[in-house]
Amino acid sequence: MSYASQTAWRTIQQQLPPAYRLTPATEPAEEWWEHEGHRIHLDAYRNPEAPVKVLLFHGVGTNGRQMTTILGRPLAARGYETVAVDMPTYGITEVAPGALVTYDDWVRIGSALVEKERDGRPIVLYGLSAGGMETFHIASLNGDVAGIVGMTFLDQSSARVRRETAFDPVTGMLGATLMKLLARTPLRRLRVPMRWVSKMRTLVNDPAAKKACYADRTSAGNSVTIAFLDSYLNYVPPLAAADFAVCPVLLTQPAADRWTPLHLSTPFLEQVTRVPVQTVMLENAGHYPLEQPGLDQMVDAIDAFCASVVGD
Repeated sequence: MSYASQTAWRTIQQQLPPAYRLTPATEPAEEWWEHEGHRIHLDAYRNPEAPVKVLLFHGVGTNGRQMTTILGRPLAARGYETVAVDMPTYGITEVAPGALVTYDDWVRIGSALVEKERDGRPIVLYGLSAGGMETFHIASLNGDVAGIVGMTFLDQSSARVRRETAFDPVTGMLGATLMKLLARTPLRRLRVPMRWVSKMRTLVNDPAAKKACYADRTSAGNSVTIAFLDSYLNYVPPLAAADFAVCPVLLTQPAADRWTPLHLSTPFLEQVTRVPVQTVMLENAGHYPLEQPGLDQMVDAIDAFCASVVGD
């Protein structure tokens, strides 16, 4: 498969401002990385002269190509090397035969990707939605990245986070316990649409954009297994927030985010005291940001953050 022959992302990007839409001249190189039996897809803008390499991680309602449109190509245009990954079961990555993919696998694959891409230049991680906390977990596991940027940092051990980000409060209160029980039965391979268990309806704020995202079975319209949900909701991180001393942290918080507003990330980030933590608000932007001026503000903030890790 190739994104060249997939129409879903092209439909979704029509909801973006024209400057953020890919054209044949600006589309990334598509690469494949063979890892643990998976054939993992990467969108890459290679630039050996770039001072910083930025690795982009999607959440549970997006994929790597959607990271490329809002950030990968804009940062590449500013001189950075960027790589957006499709984690197994999302995007067009080909999952290893018989593999039961979990969130723990995503974190390990993310750390392995950091090592694959390591070439002496600073590496910064960016994550949208669940990908935000994923960057924290990857950095904690790997121990050697220059910075992490999250669109949100969701601590799933928090009852409030679970309650407010799940499909409804009851799902939020009972979901983690139920998934843990079901994951120990043959039902662990049962696939559940993410929109049935999460507040996916607030992924974007524009109704036409939501329709386009829901129609994409490789992103917002995707289903995941009970085993994945259990591992995501009950993941035990390598480091507690108070012990994290790997690198600086930037939160780029969409101001019009109806899924994960600022108050859900703040309690976690307040515990991160051993490294600098910065928050930048993105005006008018939804959870998956399609709106201006938030998009430009996000690119500006991450550009400045990346420059700071090399002392520019």
